[in-house]
Amino acid sequence: MKNEGSRWSRASWPKRLGWIGGGILALFLVIQLVPYGRDHSNPPVTKSPAWVGAQTEQIFNNSCGDCHSNLTKWPWYSNVAPMSWLVQSDVDEGRSIMNFSEWDKPQPAVDELVEQISSGSMPPSKYTIIHSGTKLSDTEKQTLIRGLIATYNADPPGGVKGG
Repeated sequence: MKNEGSRWSRASWPKRLGWIGGGILALFLVIQLVPYGRDHSNPPVTKSPAWVGAQTEQIFNNSCGDCHSNLTKWPWYSNVAPMSWLVQSDVDEGRSIMNFSEWDKPQPAVDELVEQISSGSMPPSKYTIIHSGTKLSDTEKQTLIRGLIATYNADPPGGVKGG
């Protein structure tokens, strides 16, 4: 009679790990066929704000522009699933909430932006961890907030969302 314990012997673990590794590799290759996350087109800019202060525009472009404009810089990993799905989802969501490349369309009230920046919600930590130099210092936050308020006052967007 065969010893039942032999099915789980140490000698079978390398074989199992090989099958598991092969399965993970196969799954990784199959998910590359999912088309979502590969459309890295940047829609045309319909209208940009007349920025008040070059520093405000520079801070925005560095820390916010990839998700809140049509001028996204698509890094190499945005072509590899499942990261491509996450990046595409974040950009789609960011553009739908606030898009500085579509200044002729309704945008959130400046108070909402101030709250997001002041609280540290924007830019999100999942972005700043991967993109060095994008986390805002307290000084940069205040500069960006003052500049956004001045920009909204000097060149308001084409309406306020929800208002």
